[in-house]
Amino acid sequence: MTSARMSTLATLRGRIERIEASTGPSSPNRVALGHAEADAALGGGLAVAAMHEVFAEGHQGAVATGFVAALAARVSARRPLVWVRQDFCDLEAGALAMSGLAELGLDPRALVTVRAADVESALRSAADALACDALGAVVLEVWGQAKAIDLVASRKLTLTAQASGATCLLLRIAAAPLPSTAETRWIVRAAHSPPSPWGVWGAPCFDAELIRNRHGPTGRWIMEWKCDECLFSEAADPQPLAATPAHRPHQAAARTKQRLAG
Repeated sequence: MTSARMSTLATLRGRIERIEASTGPSSPNRVALGHAEADAALGGGLAVAAMHEVFAEGHQGAVATGFVAALAARVSARRPLVWVRQDFCDLEAGALAMSGLAELGLDPRALVTVRAADVESALRSAADALACDALGAVVLEVWGQAKAIDLVASRKLTLTAQASGATCLLLRIAAAPLPSTAETRWIVRAAHSPPSPWGVWGAPCFDAELIRNRHGPTGRWIMEWKCDECLFSEAADPQPLAATPAHRPHQAAARTKQRLAG
């Protein structure tokens, strides 16, 4: 065996050891996220073969997309992933960037994206995909308050996930939570990500609030995503970002016009 191959094997073994040490044992129906406090609240990790909801405000859509991609990377267990998006999501937030998902740890070759014309079509496509037991996870991304995604629809997604073994991640942007059969419900916001010592971009950090947990307590944590290891950890500098003002006062707009006129 060449020295290059031996070095590669040693690197892979080291990564596996770090992942196992960080995540600890998981129950057969749960996957540890890597964040100790979050995993403790979740009873060992995120439940697979279940439905989970992630909510975010419109200007936090990119953050929520990254968080859901990270969850999908954990629960899919290297099996194929289907991401169903309502067309309106592309119009509001832009298309999914395969390069960005790859940097987060998802393999674009194992990802199938589906664009649906409306919420109803997206819901049907996600349910059909979720029935396939060859998939690790199905992401359903919908923008706005959609009447079609009600308690009946969420129950159908939950039952289909339980039957197939795939995990459903429902991403809701610019929507308010309603009653559902979700195992967990999260609200995600951006968190401060300090630069690395090498002067490059820091690791992705999420202000993740667990507001519903069917089998345990809720909580809120600043979670850092380790792209190489594909797991979460406690953030080294846990700071949420300042809230974005809902609107600018009319005095500010008037001053802006004065400066432009001058």
